[in-house]
Amino acid sequence: MALSGMRGLSVFISDVRNCHNKEQERLRVDKELGNIRTRFKNEKGLSPYEKKKYVWKMLYIHMLGYDVDFGHMETVSLISAPKYPEKQVGYIVTSCLLNENNDFLRMVINTVRNDIIGRNETYQCLALTMVGNIGGKEFSESLAPDVQKLLISSSCRPVVRKKAALCLLRLYRKNPDVVNIDGWSDRMAQLLDERDLGVLTSVMSLFVSLVSNNAEAYWNCLPKCVRILERMARNQDIPQEYTYYGIPSPWLQVKAMRALQYFPTIEDPSARRALFEVLQRILMGTDVVKNVNKNNASHAVLFEALALVMHLDAEKEMMSQCVALLGKFIAVREPNIRYLGLENMSRMLLVTDVQDIIKRHQAQIITSLKDPDISIRRRALDLLYGMCDVTNAKEIVEELLQYLNTAEFAMREELALKAAILAEKFAPDLSWYVDVILQLIDKAGDFVSDDIWYRVVQFVTNNEDLQPYAAAKAREYLDKPALHETMVKVSAYLLGEYGHLLARRPSCSPKELFTIINDRLPTVSTSTIAIILSSYAKILLHTQPPDAGLQQQILAIFKKYQLTLSALMICHLLFVEGFFTLALYFRHESYIDVEIQQRAVEYFELSRKGAALADVLAEMPKFPERESALLKKAEDAEVDTAEQSAIKLRSQQQTSSALVLADQLPVNGSAPAANHLTLVKMPSQNIAEESNVSHEETALEAPKENGAPVEVESKVEILSETAAESKVVPPTSHSPSQADLLADLLGPLAIEGPPAAVEQNPVQGLEANESPIGDLALATLEDQSNSVQPIVNVEEKFHILCTKDSGVLYEDPNIQIGLKAEWRAHHGRLILFLGNKNTSPIVSMRALILPPSHFKVELSSVPDTIPPRAQVQIPVEFTNLQASRDVAVLDFSYNHGTVLVNAKLRLPVVLHKFLQPVTLTPEEYFPQWKAWTVQSLSFKKLPLPLPEMANLFLSLHLAVTPGLDTNPNNMVACGTFFSEATHTMLCLVRVETDPQDRTQLRLTVASGDQYLTFELKEYIKEHLIDLPRTRVPSLPAPQQPQLPPAAPATYNDPGAMLAGLL
Repeated sequence: MALSGMRGLSVFISDVRNCHNKEQERLRVDKELGNIRTRFKNEKGLSPYEKKKYVWKMLYIHMLGYDVDFGHMETVSLISAPKYPEKQVGYIVTSCLLNENNDFLRMVINTVRNDIIGRNETYQCLALTMVGNIGGKEFSESLAPDVQKLLISSSCRPVVRKKAALCLLRLYRKNPDVVNIDGWSDRMAQLLDERDLGVLTSVMSLFVSLVSNNAEAYWNCLPKCVRILERMARNQDIPQEYTYYGIPSPWLQVKAMRALQYFPTIEDPSARRALFEVLQRILMGTDVVKNVNKNNASHAVLFEALALVMHLDAEKEMMSQCVALLGKFIAVREPNIRYLGLENMSRMLLVTDVQDIIKRHQAQIITSLKDPDISIRRRALDLLYGMCDVTNAKEIVEELLQYLNTAEFAMREELALKAAILAEKFAPDLSWYVDVILQLIDKAGDFVSDDIWYRVVQFVTNNEDLQPYAAAKAREYLDKPALHETMVKVSAYLLGEYGHLLARRPSCSPKELFTIINDRLPTVSTSTIAIILSSYAKILLHTQPPDAGLQQQILAIFKKYQLTLSALMICHLLFVEGFFTLALYFRHESYIDVEIQQRAVEYFELSRKGAALADVLAEMPKFPERESALLKKAEDAEVDTAEQSAIKLRSQQQTSSALVLADQLPVNGSAPAANHLTLVKMPSQNIAEESNVSHEETALEAPKENGAPVEVESKVEILSETAAESKVVPPTSHSPSQADLLADLLGPLAIEGPPAAVEQNPVQGLEANESPIGDLALATLEDQSNSVQPIVNVEEKFHILCTKDSGVLYEDPNIQIGLKAEWRAHHGRLILFLGNKNTSPIVSMRALILPPSHFKVELSSVPDTIPPRAQVQIPVEFTNLQASRDVAVLDFSYNHGTVLVNAKLRLPVVLHKFLQPVTLTPEEYFPQWKAWTVQSLSFKKLPLPLPEMANLFLSLHLAVTPGLDTNPNNMVACGTFFSEATHTMLCLVRVETDPQDRTQLRLTVASGDQYLTFELKEYIKEHLIDLPRTRVPSLPAPQQPQLPPAAPATYNDPGAMLAGLL
């Protein structure tokens, strides 16, 4: 009869398993849920069998991952059923569907208590199992005395008592007051004399929890734990069912030894002697065997025994034996055992007089650095870091530097930090320390923090004997063809301060030092340019006697980096008039960074005042002695425990850290300032590392077909009524970005202020012609339709932002998403501006970045709600790992009323954002062109006229250099590509045309990396043919009809280009 009554359940499970896709399964589940809901409405007409069947179906649907938000009352009511089948279903399904905070559980507390104090052992087991799984504070207050009576009762069977022990453990964790310490100390001592190993194992779990909170109250139980371990070690009175692969109850042994670690020490000599005999037997009797299960059990006991030996501070002989055993483990082939051996050897470093014993295994530990498993390599690194001292520092640091060449990116930052700390703590002399840090910067510059090279500068400044040596080493590194930017910073600083100490050495005259530093100037970022300008001023100061030619060269550079107010206004004018290409080119030619401009102006003026220059640029004074920032950073970087990490994660999930700008209109009704929205430092979310996150829309990461990217169309869908919650991970801090001197071009996104005020600022009005809607329209909830579609051309907005760094990315009747970007070398920072256009809030906001494999992305936490007419800023950090044409996709959704809107937008983080134009001479260009492997592409039809193609190259951040190629029919462009894999890589592009047939064209690309060459060639091809919408139109010159043929002669002269334009 039971089978016939459950036939409906079997049919339903069979139907679900036969579904061909997820949609069919969802429809079948929805149909069944509707049927169950209808039947539950007429509960009086349901027989107990039918109710039980429907509750089983609800449990199965819940196990499939669907929400079951009804039927809880019917489930709970089955607990009160008089018969076992219905009561069993009630207890099992309640344990699975409900949690401890559910209000329905209050209704069954009395029923559960009646089952616990009743005489039916089966009902007692069901009730204890449910309370042990989902019992909360209310259960602990009501049921704890009855559960304790069951546990200490001599009339109850062992199966009930062991469930009572685990149930009491749950209640104690929820409310520690339920166990009276005074009375329970003697009771626990009696329970530890239990002969049944099932009950004893459960009681030991309870005992571990009790002593972890108050070990002082349970001193009388300590000999009992030792006696249990003796019983296990001698294999006395151990039933066969509790022997696991020949090991007597390994779980009980582990718990007993863990409980002993909560006691400070063992004062009883007999108990201490007996315990050490047991530990000695465990250490001697454990070895590696082929059976995996036996290995797992024996090693669990062994490593807990090692932890107890370290806790009790055993004799040195036993410690030596432990280290020898661990040394054997780190040499076996099984990776899990090697990992555990390294981890426990790291813990043993905390014990005094053991470090010298561990040093005997240094060679094997260094070998573990080359293990294929990254977790083993991390543990080996931690162990080497911990065991390093003055005697072995040189050897260990040299091994770490050698390992830097092959270490993966995930470990290099930690590896660089630890190598720098060891070099600082245990350096035999300061010259060795300088050598180590310079090697570190040279090999892993991207992963060397500023604190490391700041510390080098501090040591060199404070030690006069070290200054000539450090300057000489910096001079040697500048001779290398490929150099990381951090090394350029250090070398420029050291040579600027102490280069005059090398004046008598060959190739170290002031002019030669200036020349070798100046060769690096075109390829470095703003922060490095500032240091180089200071170095030039110092070199100029120390040049004795003065060199007129060198002075003119340095003053010319200072003058180049000065930008007058009129030049800044010209840049504004060009942007407003829509000549973006020329503005970008003019902006590149004229430096507009405030720090650089100020330094250039001040150094230029000081250099003309003679004596004043010597006073201002005097040698740096000695730094005051202070605590090492590296040591503090190492302490802050210590790995948190799993519990601490979970606490941090929960606290960050509760509070969003995104900045919400409320709607506050000015009192006088005037328009807000253009820079009203400022950049803020935000915590970030490392999406790139979440390799285990599944998402149904991952296919939108711009896959390729035949080598070309497939366009990802932005789609807006109306989905279900509930939105998924955004996932948040622990934040990391980022340094604030510098302000953009072209002002905030996101004027239309400023919700504060009337729309008409936007037109008053010409810079804010840049976006006016790009959106058919124009200013923000305010709509109420009643005005919304059932379908939300974008009101701008999303595809067009994407291509506009590919050539600009700010603008509108997406807009619909409810929300507007703007974007502002900043690019530095292989790093990019985007600020997403999410503006609520409505007078009602936008809720359930969710945003994820779906990055391709060549990006590392950190997205800050997204607020769940955007208030009415307010705006939030969400920073996104991009790191370019290698060249690729794929783009990242922003997957965002929000709830407005009862409608869930979901859109997927391509982000304009494209390949040329990581290109920087660079101008080369023929002597620099053609040797590289001949040395590298080139890739060519021929066109039967000229895709663009050469002047338009030159504009296209400028928009792709490739500097066109007229006259570089001796053939006037050809055109040459150059740029530097930045990525984490290649650092700075020069890219060369050459366009050749046939003078006999100007319709034919050949495009050739070359670089030092074949992958980059291919990607750049295909990227330019897409802009020439596949994506004609991204072409940059040629500059109109109706007033100068002779300009197009003369254009190649003026590419390097912004003044001539501007004159032709105006």
